[in-house]
Parts: sequence; C-alpha cells; structure tokens
Amino acid sequence: MQVQLDALTTERLQASLAGQPGAFKMFYDTEDCGCNGVLVLQIVDGPNATDIVYEQEPFTFIVDRQQESLFDKVMRIQAEVNYPSYKVTSDSTLYGSNVRIRDKRQQAVQ
Repeated sequence: MQVQLDALTTERLQASLAGQPGAFKMFYDTEDCGCNGVLVLQIVDGPNATDIVYEQEPFTFIVDRQQESLFDKVMRIQAEVNYPSYKVTSDSTLYGSNVRIRDKRQQAVQ
C-alpha cells in the first residue's frame, strides 16, 4: 500500500507525533460502535506481530494483517484545513471524512 500525503497533512501528522517516535496505524475500530467499524488513525509505538508495515518515509504506516483487505493499494490522507481531522480516500472509496488520530503509544497512556 502507498499512502499519499499533502504538505498540510505531513505537517499535522508530524505535530501529532510531538517529537516522539511512533507509527501511524490505519485501523477499523469496531468496539462499541454497533456497525462495521469506524476508521481511526492510531499512533502506536511500533508494529505488532500481526501488522504489515507499508510506508517508511516520511512516516511509518501499518495495517493489521486481518484488515489489509479493507484498504486499496493507494490511499490518500488529507488534513481538514479548519478542523483537527482527516479525510481518507482512494480512487474508488471515501473511507472517512472526519477521521481522528488516537494516540495509543505507551507514554501517551501513562
């Protein structure tokens, strides 16, 4: 999978890391939503054993092996100009227009 970012998105994702190491995990959260899931971008310490690493520069993007089929080969993430959320699309699908970042890193949990 390739993840395309514009300049504003790159700037906002960098700010989300707050100078700490981390990877962005594209994840369909199905817990307590009563639907097929809600796409979230999680900041995690690194990949789990079941994760696949897709991009390394400028950020590491990972997807759980079980959710890989839910995403297209080329994904686009665009920061909303006036709101702290993102739009995630591909050539064929709008995955979400109000996607938030959830920091799941160990230091963020403490």
